[in-house]
Amino acid sequence: MGIVAHGIDLVDCPRIEQMIQRHGERFVNRVFTAAEQAYAGANKNEIEKLAGRFAAKEAVLKLIGTGWRGKIAWTDIEIINNASGQPEVTIGGEVRRIANELGIEHISVTITHTANFAIASAVALAK
Repeated sequence: MGIVAHGIDLVDCPRIEQMIQRHGERFVNRVFTAAEQAYAGANKNEIEKLAGRFAAKEAVLKLIGTGWRGKIAWTDIEIINNASGQPEVTIGGEVRRIANELGIEHISVTITHTANFAIASAVALAK
């Protein structure tokens, strides 16, 4: 497989916390899938986990070259950890359609965070 594109994003964790305080469940449900919410909620550093997933979604949008616009929904991108703890990307909807057009077969993502910042890097692969 060859690299088709790369995306990276940095998120300020306190900004995500402020968005949740300001908009509550409306924001959380619009941006995060139920599985992402459950994963973050099961951790003591829930805001960091959500910020990391937000950064990963932004990184994916950057690698497909669109940003968040048009028919794209935040929940078209889901970041869930596999059994060994590695984050994995699942895409659907408009993001899947665009990825197919670009020949993207797999997206690999990595996330790291502190109390203040979360960063994610996503790489698109194709045969």
